[in-house]
Amino acid sequence: MAEHSEESKVDQVVEKIKEELRGDSSSSDSDHEKSESSSSAIKAKIYHLFGREQPVHKVFGGGKAADVFLWRDKKATAMVLGGATAIWVLFELMEYHLLTLVCHGLILTLAILFLYSNASTFINKSPPRIPEVSISEDMAVKIARSLRYEINTALAVLREIALGRDLKKFLGVSHFGFIWLICSLP
Repeated sequence: MAEHSEESKVDQVVEKIKEELRGDSSSSDSDHEKSESSSSAIKAKIYHLFGREQPVHKVFGGGKAADVFLWRDKKATAMVLGGATAIWVLFELMEYHLLTLVCHGLILTLAILFLYSNASTFINKSPPRIPEVSISEDMAVKIARSLRYEINTALAVLREIALGRDLKKFLGVSHFGFIWLICSLP
């Protein structure tokens, strides 16, 4: 009989701990309310894939990016997919390079601005207002000095490595150079 009462006390303590972990404030809830809360928790688990606590749209941020990713905004998603496909075709199939694309884009922009500014007198519009950009002499001198300092520091490190004063760095660089040489051979 004493063992039975100890087991029931242990069960009661375990139940109290479970209730506190669940956040139940009162321990005198009826069985009906407990079954309703457990059934709503089960329903929540059923309607969310893999037992998530939030819907997928909210997991992806809940904004425009989530709409595009989940195909809720079909036009925006089609534009993103078309743009990504065009970039893939340019770089992968046509073997176009990023630097070439940037340069061609800048040349095209310059040509359009030139034509627009010359044609603006014929179509009675004001020419585009392009701000004047200039770098002061002080700024250029500061940039040159900082660049000179960084280059001198790099050359000093390379000199120390070449003289072999720092054995660990020397072996690391020589090992890297050896691997680079092996990989560059045909």
